[in-house]
Amino acid sequence: MEEKIVKKIATRESYGNALLELGAENPNVVVLDADLAAATKTGVFKKAYPDRHIDCGIAECNMTGIAAGMATTGKIPFVSSFAMFAAGRAFEQVRNSIGYPHLNVKIGATHAGITVGEDGASHQCNEDIALMRAIPGMVVMCPADDVEAKAAVKAAAEYVGPVYMRFGRAACPVINDGPDYKFEIGKGTVVREGTDVTIVATGICVGNALEAAEMLEKEGVSAEVINICTIKPLDEEIIINSAKKTGKVVTAEEHSVIGGLGSAVCDALCMAYQVPVKKIGIQDVFGESGSASALVEKYKLDGKGIYGQIKDFLV
Repeated sequence: MEEKIVKKIATRESYGNALLELGAENPNVVVLDADLAAATKTGVFKKAYPDRHIDCGIAECNMTGIAAGMATTGKIPFVSSFAMFAAGRAFEQVRNSIGYPHLNVKIGATHAGITVGEDGASHQCNEDIALMRAIPGMVVMCPADDVEAKAAVKAAAEYVGPVYMRFGRAACPVINDGPDYKFEIGKGTVVREGTDVTIVATGICVGNALEAAEMLEKEGVSAEVINICTIKPLDEEIIINSAKKTGKVVTAEEHSVIGGLGSAVCDALCMAYQVPVKKIGIQDVFGESGSASALVEKYKLDGKGIYGQIKDFLV
């Protein structure tokens, strides 16, 4: 049997390509960057539509304010920078200038999580989902692959209100290339049926959770895997229904276990259907410098690491 060739692409690449397509479809789409167009991949939009791309320099807070002002004129601004700067450095401006007046600004945050790699802890933002979740009215999305990232960007452009989108630096496998794939803000997807344990994953951990589920199946454990792209608003129904079927839930994310997907899932389950929950993610520590693959393995977020933690949880 021939081994299936899995296509890999970084979701930051998907972000740039989706913006390019949006630029042709909607003249109100404008892109703002903070001297990182080559890294955030908004450079392709800049090349095609130079009059609608604004390089604000290394001034993320100012860029956020400019985007807020443009939104009041009917434009659809996409603010682009690394997650550490888009969510971290500019938090006050995102909260007060975009969130509070509920303006139609989209934040494209690239280089999120530990897969920033060699840039180290100062650039590895493992807190951005928690920060953005806490802002009233903010939609928070973390796509799993190229297909979902493009769909999320286009859905964000159509949605009226503030949206935070999280993208990665490293290439990841395409898993949502089936003919039945459909994206909708606020809706999760069961990507693998199971009966013994539910794995709720987001971002790069979706593909890794599927790998873990295959390992578990070889040992007689049936794992259901749910892909959650929209962390806020969360698809509580799909999670609760799965929890009722399996009786145990595991969450997996390339983010701190404090305030991210795991916390959102626990919030939903504690109110509706209480089951044991294991949160897999960054365990209240800062990251470190190293290759993306080495860090994912060290922090047990790869398929093998997720498998091992689930095995320990089920004992």
